[in-house]
Amino acid sequence: MSINVNRSVLDQFYRYKMPRLIAKVEGKGNGIKTVIVNMVDVAKALNRPPTYPTKFFGCELGAQTQFDAKNDRYIVNGSHEANKLQDMLDGFIRKFVLCPECDNPETDLHINPKKQTIGNSCKACGYRGMLDTRHKLCTFILKNPPENDSGSVKKEKEKKNRKKDKENGSSGGEAGNHNDIDAPDAVVSEDDDDGDWAEETTEEAQRRRMEEISEHAKGLTLTEDLEKSLEERVNIFYNFVKGKKDSGAIDAADKEILAEAERLDVKAMGPLILSELLFDENIREQIKKYKRHFLRFCHNNKKAQKYLLGGFECLVKLYQTQLLPRVPIILKDLYDADLLEEDVILAWAEKVSKKYVSKELAKEIHAKAEPFVKWLKEAEEESEGSEEEEDEDDNVEVVYSSSARELKMETTKPEKSDHEEDIDIDAI
Repeated sequence: MSINVNRSVLDQFYRYKMPRLIAKVEGKGNGIKTVIVNMVDVAKALNRPPTYPTKFFGCELGAQTQFDAKNDRYIVNGSHEANKLQDMLDGFIRKFVLCPECDNPETDLHINPKKQTIGNSCKACGYRGMLDTRHKLCTFILKNPPENDSGSVKKEKEKKNRKKDKENGSSGGEAGNHNDIDAPDAVVSEDDDDGDWAEETTEEAQRRRMEEISEHAKGLTLTEDLEKSLEERVNIFYNFVKGKKDSGAIDAADKEILAEAERLDVKAMGPLILSELLFDENIREQIKKYKRHFLRFCHNNKKAQKYLLGGFECLVKLYQTQLLPRVPIILKDLYDADLLEEDVILAWAEKVSKKYVSKELAKEIHAKAEPFVKWLKEAEEESEGSEEEEDEDDNVEVVYSSSARELKMETTKPEKSDHEEDIDIDAI
């Protein structure tokens, strides 16, 4: 599950996320060690090499660390709980990731090997400053600069090239004048004069720059989200729907929810998330209330319908006492609401799966569903007969008796139904 990079920010829509740290203890006795399983993913979210937070843990715990970059194994000696390391990671983020001015994590470190200093620059607010190098990790960072810090390396190469040019007699006065200048990396144009630089650092210029970066970041976020793992995208979708529900805007948000699922490429899984957030023991009433939301995903989408059945199984697990006896009538409600098609239900009934619930509970759910499944099969067989028989079958309806807790057949008056026609979801 993803969490906020800055965990002091409680906003669930906070843009900067990272995976929750996963730790695995291996060995025993003097050889016991803690492997941080997903350190590469965590470090990528922080835009820092994975060796930095691992070494930070070692410094804070007084423990030795091991790095195996080839196999993505980052180890801290000793036995350490994931929650403890997660709290410790917050300290690393405060000291070496967040901007001291705006608390934004979009920062880069810049190493000056000659002066033995570590600079910090923020892409959001334009801050440039120096890190306090008293922490033990700074010694490690100075010896192992981040790969993206090409500034100091580039500067050294330029100096060597100028030296070669000078020896070859091709060095101009301009190159000589710049030999000893230690200018900030942000100054990339030699044509900029002092007046232009002063103008660009005014509050108004910074405000404009932040607005431009914010707009650009929105577009980047849309693209970056699609590059994330399926689990991360599902988490983003879950938080989006939960936000709509918590804010009281869920009833009219069906189109927005569908659009977000399509943006994240998780449309088929949508009903699974919606079931978790919108259904409880009162599912029969909620099917009617949120029919439009589910139809946007399930209409003519058998994969989404399979996920809806998975969500239903999970719901029965949560409210087993209330819902297990009512499995057949709830399945009928879903069928009548056009959320589940006949062939999807029959295919589901053929095989008991432990994908969402235990094998034992899955068997119980299937056993309870048997009367409804049997009725579906019989209705399907009878529909293959003559048109007269088919018309008679249309007048047979499954009715749930609350007193007997079983399905029974009743003959009803035929009604005109648009079941076979295309569904206008917006008209519901």
